[in-house]
Amino acid sequence: MQENTAAQQLLEQTFGYSAFRGEQEAIVNHVAGGGDALVLMPTGGGKSLCYQIPALLRPGVGIIVSPLIALMQDQVDALRQLGINAAFLNSSLDVETARSVYQALMRGELKVLYVAPERLMTPNFLSTLHEIQQRFGIALFAIDEAHCVSQWGHDFRPEYRQLTVLHQEFPAVPRIALTATADTPTRSEIVERLNLEDARQFISSFDRPNIRYRVALKNNARKQLLNFLESEHANDAGIIYCLSRRKVEETAAWLKEQGWDALPYHAGLDASVRQANQQRFLREEGVIMVATVAFGMGIDKPNVRFVVHLDLPKSMEGYYQETGRAGRDGLDANAWMVYGLGDLVSMRQLLDGSDTPEERKRLERQKLDALLGYCESTACRHQGILRYFGEQHPGNCGQCDNCLNPVDTWNGTEAARMA
Repeated sequence: MQENTAAQQLLEQTFGYSAFRGEQEAIVNHVAGGGDALVLMPTGGGKSLCYQIPALLRPGVGIIVSPLIALMQDQVDALRQLGINAAFLNSSLDVETARSVYQALMRGELKVLYVAPERLMTPNFLSTLHEIQQRFGIALFAIDEAHCVSQWGHDFRPEYRQLTVLHQEFPAVPRIALTATADTPTRSEIVERLNLEDARQFISSFDRPNIRYRVALKNNARKQLLNFLESEHANDAGIIYCLSRRKVEETAAWLKEQGWDALPYHAGLDASVRQANQQRFLREEGVIMVATVAFGMGIDKPNVRFVVHLDLPKSMEGYYQETGRAGRDGLDANAWMVYGLGDLVSMRQLLDGSDTPEERKRLERQKLDALLGYCESTACRHQGILRYFGEQHPGNCGQCDNCLNPVDTWNGTEAARMA
């Protein structure tokens, strides 16, 4: 029980929460006790505490592998404000800053270090880790966004495939792999690629009952968007996703003309503009971010009241992850999407024109078809999403367009037979 008490004290005194949520406590105790874990927890479920608390409970430094440069900065800032000695190493640091982080690491001063997978895999860094292990110990390895290891996932990163080296070179150090989106094939691949066959799996429900899912056909999308914002979200913070950078900028400019506090965000903008816009969105109320999917990974703003898709996302995983940025405070939120067959044509052309291997293209087409099936479905949206992730939903949710305003349907079996 000692571990449990120490974890509870850290939760309350350091992080300021009165109680663990869901499976957090079981995960913390398992990893703090030296066990490996695979954690599937929806966006906003509190994944970071699952490795931060065990890293503080165990001797040595916790090494957190993350592909998200913007997220590292935010997480480290938050930990430092709580009095925890944390740092990160990635390509955004200048030589001098990176050197000072290395020196703090070699002096045993850091409790948590976020590192990009490319940096982690360099022979130089791996030998540094061996030295740290001998001198101070490594508390754990946390592999965040673990779906990046899967070739069949929606966000494949080749360097993630090499992370098996952690198990080979540091067999005594516990590993925790975490993701918010993994269908069954992706889950199997995470286990296989990271040698997590013996790891305990913690799988939380993917259901987000506070999100109201709605999908409509495009019919003057700007007018539809304006009606949605004016009738339901007059002073709320939200995210609007568009497929192209050009559409992001045009939509943000048009919303500004209509009197909305809208900002653009995409990878083509200057880094300082992106950073300034992100900070405004995080810190101010009622700001709308119009963005490509470059925005959002790791964005921890609890009171995002709506997520809009003005274009089809690429997959159900992408849709689930993007809509999951709404309502992380547990209060009611909207996921609203308009789509047209033109979207489908654009996505198919993008896919067919890419230099992706044919097997991968076939998989991407299947994912797109699954998403189109979801858009056109007359069944409960919550059920549809959960079914995709291999989970059952007990019944109609009463919290989506199809449950609230059922579409007229009829059984065409007899008519089809006659025809």
